[in-house]
This record gives sequence, C-alpha cells and structure tokens, in this order.
Amino acid sequence: MGNNPEVDFLHKMASRMASADPLQEVLAQIVEFAASVVNCDSCFLYALEDGDLILRASKNAHPDVVDRLKLRLGQGITGWVAEHRQPVAVALNASQDPRFQLFKDLPEDKFEAFLSVPVMCRGRVVGVINLQNRDPHEYSEREIKLISTIGFLVGAEIEMARLGGKSSSARKGFSSANSKSPRKRRI
Repeated sequence: MGNNPEVDFLHKMASRMASADPLQEVLAQIVEFAASVVNCDSCFLYALEDGDLILRASKNAHPDVVDRLKLRLGQGITGWVAEHRQPVAVALNASQDPRFQLFKDLPEDKFEAFLSVPVMCRGRVVGVINLQNRDPHEYSEREIKLISTIGFLVGAEIEMARLGGKSSSARKGFSSANSKSPRKRRI
C-alpha cells in the first residue's frame, strides 16, 4: 500500500477507538494528524466542557494556556463555529473577520488564514479544531471537507475517551470506598 495519509488516519482512528486511549493522548493525536494532512503553522483543539470551549491540545507548545484558555459559545470564530455547527475558512486577514477575537496569550492570533471546524458526536458539538497559517491560504474544498470529516470521526472518540476517564475515576472511587468499609464474612 502506498503513502495515503487519509487511509492511514482512518486505520489509526479505528485502532485507537478500540484501544481506549486517555483523553489527553487522543486530543494530541488528533491535532498531530490534522496538522499533517492540511499544511498549517498552528493547530488547536478546543473541547466543549460545561458550556465553555477549553483549549485542550496544540500543535505548538503553549503550556501557559493549554487547559486554561476558555471561550464561550459564540465568542470569536471558534465560538461561532461551535454555536452554528459549521466550518469557517478565512483565507486572508483573519483578524479582520468580524467574528475574530484577539487573545494576547496566543501568538497565532497574528496569523493570516484560519480554518475552524466543529467536532461533532451524535448531533452535538463536543469541540472545535482550528488550523492557522501565517501567510494567506485559500483552503480548498478538499481541505475543508477533510478537516470536517476528522471533526465528525473524532467526536465519538473524544466522547468515548471522556467516558473511559469518568468510569476509571468512578472505579477508583468505588474500590477506594470498598477498601475502607468493613467486609462482612459469609458463613
């Protein structure tokens, strides 16, 4: 089989879904893959949690803002995409788009081009993937569809990883509570 990143991605996604990786690892792999199939200088993944979009993964290291930067639905291009459940592609002067919002902590806000797509699961938005380019970039229909497809495919994976993390925490709490309670002997 030749070098086909799309087929490789589908295979990798199916394998990971079967292996139940931790959520943070899943998010990092999604960002890595999205940035490898569409040329970009930056890639972010925001997860929708308790009504806020939280930056959870980045192609570029941002330890000071990952897991801390929060957006409301409708805030900035990212929030607009989550609220309207449709992609936005801006080829030039992304900061001039009326939906754009500046975040002083992110150097990516100085980028020219911006592609933002919703991450969906069972008809619900669970996150947003953003790709950015320093130079103007006209995102092709193929690139938009490819990143949108990633958003559809990984939505279920993100939800499964979240559920796996919650059930793991519940199991730990249950086993901890069980170990503290006196055991009854059966006769």
